[in-house]
Amino acid sequence: MSFPFRTPARGATTAAGAVAAVVLLAGCSAGGGSTNDGAEPVSGGNLVYATGDAEPTCLDPHVGGNYPQALISSQYLEPLVSKNSAGEIIPWLASSWEQSEDGLSWTFTLREGVQFTDGTPLDAEAVKANLEHVQDPATASSTGYLALRKIESAEALDEQTLKLTLSSPDSALLESFSMPWVAIQSPKALERSQEENCAAPVGTGPFMVEDWVKQESVTLVRNEEYVSPPSEATHSGPAYLDSITWRFIPESATRYAALQAGEVHVIDNAQPDTIKAAEGSDVIKHLDAPRPGASNRLELNTSKAPFDDPLVREAFIRSVNVNDGVSTLFFGTAARSYSPLSSVEPLAYSDSSQFGYDPEEANRLLGEAGWSERDSAGYRVKDGERLTLEFPVSTNQSIPAEQSLFEQFQATAKEAGFEVKLNLLDLSSWYGALAENDYNLVSAPYTKVGPDVLRILFHSDSTVPAPSGYFANLSQVKSEELDELLTRASETSEPAEREELYEQAQKIVLEGHYILPLYDQQNHFLYRSEVSGVRAWPTVSTPDFYDAWLNS
Repeated sequence: MSFPFRTPARGATTAAGAVAAVVLLAGCSAGGGSTNDGAEPVSGGNLVYATGDAEPTCLDPHVGGNYPQALISSQYLEPLVSKNSAGEIIPWLASSWEQSEDGLSWTFTLREGVQFTDGTPLDAEAVKANLEHVQDPATASSTGYLALRKIESAEALDEQTLKLTLSSPDSALLESFSMPWVAIQSPKALERSQEENCAAPVGTGPFMVEDWVKQESVTLVRNEEYVSPPSEATHSGPAYLDSITWRFIPESATRYAALQAGEVHVIDNAQPDTIKAAEGSDVIKHLDAPRPGASNRLELNTSKAPFDDPLVREAFIRSVNVNDGVSTLFFGTAARSYSPLSSVEPLAYSDSSQFGYDPEEANRLLGEAGWSERDSAGYRVKDGERLTLEFPVSTNQSIPAEQSLFEQFQATAKEAGFEVKLNLLDLSSWYGALAENDYNLVSAPYTKVGPDVLRILFHSDSTVPAPSGYFANLSQVKSEELDELLTRASETSEPAEREELYEQAQKIVLEGHYILPLYDQQNHFLYRSEVSGVRAWPTVSTPDFYDAWLNS
């Protein structure tokens, strides 16, 4: 599917072209995202992966639905569809599908001969059970629930045919079905208690969960009966690796040291300085796979003072020097964004004119907003109240370089008179601060395939929490005009209209200064040279080890 290119105005740009969710650097080739060096694959061996993301509290990505769950569950669960390296939707567990003319029903034909690792067959009733599991409030889903909320009912027409009825057309349905947070699990396993299923979900994937030692590692073993790789896989049958040890090493320096010592084969959340150090190395290679959906951004909470005032929102944005911070701290591993969407999204719209560092303009705007006085510490005051911003930061989701960037924001914003209180929190406490509306600023990664992520993040419906308790519209925008644009975009299947509607919606978000875009959500994997065949999925950029092997 292609989209017409139009020349934007006022320094704005539209990112057109094919989705390239896998960009390979430092010794990697760009052919489909594979790190295959031409050697013959070797079967056997245990690959050790070390993650710096938070350890999941549940290995079932239907529950909650965060990125650490996606990282690991992509190894043992599979979705209905996928994407190829050109960004096109391709079959996976669903072999074909058909949409009705009014867009209110879809019929999916499922792949034959596939079984879950507990022996249960993949059939229409199994998929129906999964959709009901995601939508059941007791599951406490967030990402999956929000992606599938338009599905009203599912009906098994026969063993391999499923019919879905929707409340309104959903132009993003196939994109949603490509994500790990709605991947398909054994219906028999789903009948277990949530505690049991969280400990060891049962899928159709190339690996199975064998053991989970909390705060240490998860052991994944090869599914010897595996028959369902997607079309872009380079081989068929079981995976080459015997097993994967998925270790949790939160400290970045420790993680990198373990990689250098050969104690682990692959690490994620690599720090910019270690990525730079690996350049030119014969031992350590780099896989850069920026995530789709939203850019990494600060969201400004418009539901309460001081960011209920658009003048103060713009003043803050003009008071922080993003470009210098990114160039100083990220060593060229991150490019500045001026869009609500990731650069891998073809419909991303950028406008750099809204986000220039301009201390004089920040001071002028604050004066106009009535914050003309300063206290003895240099902070702005009005009616006896200091201009204070609460900024909770998840230490599990923000790497040290990003935390340093936020400290630079704190320093430059102080020159304009803002007091920015950085609160470093673990993931649970961070979620708690959001639930209590105890924030003015927040950096909240959100990954969803396709531009429909804009509806999840900025439609007023998303100020209402999902069953998990999480609400995605953290800037708490409530705009009838924006709601209408996002609703229409989600319902139209006409490419040109969809592009125009999403562009208009992004303009409102940027010009309203509801967010401060920073850069793409970063996925940097470093791996040892003895690992071949690893790639990142062109859907949500999680690592794929099905075609991987250890060559020494």
